[in-house]
Amino acid sequence: MKYFSTAISEPSQGPPHFVAVGYLDDQLFSYYDSNSQKVQPRVSWMEKYVREVDPQYWDRETQISRGTEEWFRENLEILRNRDNQSEGLHTWQRMLGCELRRDGSKGGFMQYGYDGRTFITFDKETLSWVAPDPQAQITRSQWDALLAQNQYIKSYLEQECIDWIRKYLPYGNETLLGTEPPGVTVRGKTEVEDGMETHVCRLDGFYPREIDASWTRDGEVWKEETFHGFLAPNAGGTYHYWISIRIDPKERGCYRCHVEHDGLQEPLDLDLEVFEVRAAAGTRPRTDFR
Repeated sequence: MKYFSTAISEPSQGPPHFVAVGYLDDQLFSYYDSNSQKVQPRVSWMEKYVREVDPQYWDRETQISRGTEEWFRENLEILRNRDNQSEGLHTWQRMLGCELRRDGSKGGFMQYGYDGRTFITFDKETLSWVAPDPQAQITRSQWDALLAQNQYIKSYLEQECIDWIRKYLPYGNETLLGTEPPGVTVRGKTEVEDGMETHVCRLDGFYPREIDASWTRDGEVWKEETFHGFLAPNAGGTYHYWISIRIDPKERGCYRCHVEHDGLQEPLDLDLEVFEVRAAAGTRPRTDFR
C-alpha cells in the first residue's frame, strides 16, 4: 500500500494546489485534492468496505487530508523562503507505504522530495532522517530531534499500515487478483527521408501492471533502434504501453512484437504484416474496474 501527496506552488497563481492518492498494489483506491476538499473512493470494493465495516472512514480521512494539506503548504512556504525562491513553480512531495510479503515479512518507507529531487528519507531502523540534499540539513536536524514523532512513524509503517492492508484485502482481492488481457495493435509507416520504416506495437487495457513486451528478430530479442514508451494507467484501472522499432522494410518479415501477460493464455508474436490484433481473453475471469 502506498500514498503519494503533492503540493504545487506558483506564487502568481495563488495558494498551492494539493493532491493525495492511495494505492493498494497498483490500484488507485482513494483520491483527495484541494478543489473537492474531500477524500473519495476510486474502486467499488472500497465503497463496500466503508459501508460494511467503517461508515465514518471518509469523514475521518477527509479531516486527516485537510490537515496534511495545510502542513504541506506551510512546509513548501518554508522551503521557498529558505532558498529565497519567491517566483516560479515549486513542488513538495511525500511517498510513504508498507509491504506485506508472502512469507510474512514486512517493509515500510517514507521519503520527501522537493522540486522533483529526493530531499529527505526516513530510516526506521535508526529512527533518524537521511538528507542527501545539502539544503535538507536544517530539516534533518529538526526532525531528528522529534523522537516521539519518529517512533510513531516507525510504528505506523510496521504495524498500523500493515493492519490496513489486512483489512482491505478481503474486499479488494477479487479485482486485485483478476486479469485483463492487453489489446494489441501493430502499425507501421515509411520514413520518406531514408526509406526506413517505423513500427509501433501498442498495448492497451491490461491488468495487472506487469507486462513483458519486446521486439524480436528471428525469434531473438532485438534492442537496436528500439524505443519504449511509459507504462501508464488508464482511467478505468487498467494500463497502456508501447514499443517502437526502426527497420529496413526489406527485412520486415524477420521482426515480431512479442507479448507476455498474465491475462493471456499464451504469449503473442505479432507479424508486422498484421496491422491490428485483439488479444484473446485469458482463462481467468474478467473484472469490472471503475
